[in-house]
Amino acid sequence: MEFQLSLANSVIIREYLLLITASFKEELQKRRLYLVRLVGPTIFVAFTRKFAEPLHIYIEEVLGVCFTSRVYTHKKQKHPQPQKTANTERVSTEDENIIINPQFEDGLNNWSGRGCKIVLHDSMADGKILPKSGKFFVSASERTQSWNGIQQEITGRVQRKLAYEVSALVRIFGNNVTTSDVRATVWVQTPDLREQYIGIANVQATNSDWVQMQGKFLLNGSQSKVIVYLEGPPPGVDILVNTLVIKHAAKTPPSTPPDFENADFGVNIIENSNLANGTNGWFPLGNCTLSVGSGSPRVIPPMARDSLGPHESLSGRYVLVTNRTQTWMGPAQMITEKLKLFLTYQVSAWVRIGSASTGPQNVNIALSVDNQWVNGGQVEVADNRWHEIGGSFRIEKQPSKVMVYIQGPASGIDFMVAGLQIFPVDRQARFRYLRRQTDKIRKRDVTLKFSGLDLSEYTFVKVTQVLNDFPIGSCINRTNIDNEDFVDFFVQHFNWAVFGNELKWYWTEPQQGKLNYKDADDMLDLCQKYKIDIRGHCIFWEVDSNVQQWIKSLNKNDLMTAVQNRLTNLLTRYKGKFRHYDVNNEMLHGSFYQDRLGKDIRANMFKTAHNLDPSCALFVNDYHVEDGCDTRSSPEKYIQHILDLQQQGAPVGGIGIQGHIDSPVGPIVCSALDKLGNLGIPIWFTELDVSSTNEYVRGDDLEVMMREALAHPSVDGIMLWGFWELFMSRDNSHLVNAEGELNEAGKRFIALKQEWLSHSHGHVDEQGQFSFRGFSGTYNVEVVTLEKKVSKTFVVDKGDSSLVVSIDL
Repeated sequence: MEFQLSLANSVIIREYLLLITASFKEELQKRRLYLVRLVGPTIFVAFTRKFAEPLHIYIEEVLGVCFTSRVYTHKKQKHPQPQKTANTERVSTEDENIIINPQFEDGLNNWSGRGCKIVLHDSMADGKILPKSGKFFVSASERTQSWNGIQQEITGRVQRKLAYEVSALVRIFGNNVTTSDVRATVWVQTPDLREQYIGIANVQATNSDWVQMQGKFLLNGSQSKVIVYLEGPPPGVDILVNTLVIKHAAKTPPSTPPDFENADFGVNIIENSNLANGTNGWFPLGNCTLSVGSGSPRVIPPMARDSLGPHESLSGRYVLVTNRTQTWMGPAQMITEKLKLFLTYQVSAWVRIGSASTGPQNVNIALSVDNQWVNGGQVEVADNRWHEIGGSFRIEKQPSKVMVYIQGPASGIDFMVAGLQIFPVDRQARFRYLRRQTDKIRKRDVTLKFSGLDLSEYTFVKVTQVLNDFPIGSCINRTNIDNEDFVDFFVQHFNWAVFGNELKWYWTEPQQGKLNYKDADDMLDLCQKYKIDIRGHCIFWEVDSNVQQWIKSLNKNDLMTAVQNRLTNLLTRYKGKFRHYDVNNEMLHGSFYQDRLGKDIRANMFKTAHNLDPSCALFVNDYHVEDGCDTRSSPEKYIQHILDLQQQGAPVGGIGIQGHIDSPVGPIVCSALDKLGNLGIPIWFTELDVSSTNEYVRGDDLEVMMREALAHPSVDGIMLWGFWELFMSRDNSHLVNAEGELNEAGKRFIALKQEWLSHSHGHVDEQGQFSFRGFSGTYNVEVVTLEKKVSKTFVVDKGDSSLVVSIDL
């Protein structure tokens, strides 16, 4: 920086003098912008801090302009001016576009092609394509790779740990392609020559009109070079750019709590659910036929019963759906006016299929929300019994039309629906129950037995838990650990970690034989420094789309060799350093290795991994297990999958439920945990995230999941899939805003962690003892008598029986 300042001094001082002597506001603004762009905001700020104090005095006294490190404002004038001006004006370097020549008014200056040609236009296609803003646009043409496009270097104009928003007007042209994804990417080179590619925005562009692309990004670490570029369409398709803006992102205003004061919790919004009035209120979707029959269950389905409590029996009547010629045909109702924004609704019914079925059939309770499909729950039915179907949903944007309908079985298959209920869930009532359950299963009775005390004296005891040892961890990425604020929050609030991508095979060996463990090593060093345990995610990934191309090109023998090498390289390198491994991720949703190497390969992966590192627990890991919305990964399917692996000798040591969930309902989640818990294998939520545009509702969702986990004896740990904005896999799921501010969901997370710390106080009894009930973990006890005060640390291990801790004073 000193060297850069010395080089820039003469330029800055010359332009700075021109700046302060500008007599008109327009000229002042123009010259200031020119100076910032000339040397960059970082050097400009540093200069004003280091060299400009005398000039500041001159400006303030003579011109009435107050400077700070990043902003200037016109002071209210103390004497009449020939021109009437506003009293106050604020311009910030952070609010300015860091892109130079953003609308190409200066031609192609500061722009270049990234592996292709760029051309300036005022029109194209015989005048059919005109700029939407300004006079010009640019085409990136003669593209031979998807990453070819237009670029600009922005080194020195972006600051680390600041959030930036990007917007651009783009479209595509040529090669008979009508729509294509266009992406904005930032390429970063760090001082140690590490390269990073950060996707910052994307949009589905068309060849018929300009579309706006918007996004947001943040750079965690120091940079030696930064380039922003547009890419994405297939080779031969031109990218057209009308304008590109990158500026410091405005702070997102905090959410307001939704108003649930008059919510009718537990009240069914379905009309004529008991069919007492025939099919009134219902209509057939499509040309199917609806009629009413009797003989369905009268008991409420278990998951709804757990939410509703004592409730009147069902009518025993059902809707029979016949003459179906499409899978989507079934009974329907309009419920638009009955829904309230941000309320979580539970869905429940009994369903059954007709005798004509020759195989398993999916039955789905669906919603059409302004013609968009929303999943309200699914179940697979393979016999003629009644089956419970349960799910949930939430509407967060005012719809114009909402229809609920039941669909799914193949055409020609009749089905029956009984006792359909959709009702808003009272989460607070469930929380009260979960608090009692948590105290019951997570706490134990503890007696502190003191020695060295004069029992004739009054002795006061204060017990404070400083650490709950229940595992609560988070996903982290390599770039995160360059941000000190991120690291501070992480080590303060989490005791476990999992790497988002850096241990996956496509990251550690993107090309055959070229191994990259540096990122994982750096992250491992950080976790070991702070004594944070780590899950290994993942050795293999069974889903075809997540397998790198060079692996797909191998024949069977070479693929088997590559699998063995992967196991050997990874587990010998990190032997004893990872407490868990997800062995073959998402086996219920993919079968890449099994299809090519046979059914035994899955169990063999487990057995080989155990032989290489017997100290770690080996997990299965999958998604949509706990929410009732995916028949491929229902609890029953997951249980059978685990039993099949065990039958083949696989040492399955843990059950991973990812937990990427929307609008969670406690009894539905708990039902899945109950079923899986019967296997007697520890359960972890391994990738938990929840999403809502409202931070309070997001906090509610997170509280549902964390309370259900703590209150269930089969759950041994919770891993969040991140917590920091812009570094999450889902939008609107963060707990901490991009620049480090805790949002309402984050405050809820902290409050829950504080609740799960046990504190007590009182006096020592006649036997020299003090008793309390508390969570497992680390405690501090403070003993105060008339003559002295002594502090000691002790540990309460996990257990059910009473614990006696001897403390020598």
